[in-house]
Amino acid sequence: MKQYLILNGPNINLTGLREKGVYGARTYDDLLEDIRQTAVQLGVTVRCIQSNTEGVLIDAIQQAYHDGLCGIVFNPGGYTHTSVALHDAIASVPIPTIEVHMSNIHARESFRHVSMTASACRGQIVGLGFLGYSLALTALVKEDPA
Repeated sequence: MKQYLILNGPNINLTGLREKGVYGARTYDDLLEDIRQTAVQLGVTVRCIQSNTEGVLIDAIQQAYHDGLCGIVFNPGGYTHTSVALHDAIASVPIPTIEVHMSNIHARESFRHVSMTASACRGQIVGLGFLGYSLALTALVKEDPA
């Protein structure tokens, strides 16, 4: 069965606790359950990883390649705006990656308007909350030629 990586960066694990006006009251566990339900509907499996550490995220991207995963749905969190290393990790492996953000980063503080990682990704989905993850996974599965 095809497997996809759902990768989440800093503070995503606090979804439901932090900035409820921006991210809502649903929890990180709720997010994972939504993603797993989407995976079942699509007939694929997902590996879900969250880390607050940049190096762990880079290792997960590289491991996804070595393990033959078919795609990555990635919310880099705050590293979106600062990490050339994550950009390079995404660009280094031939795995389609879609960047997602629960909030619309382009409608927030000006420093959030620039994504260091987006140019290495197949696409970017912002501002659709948890739905963005399901849409990204669906897009990756539907575009997979095999």
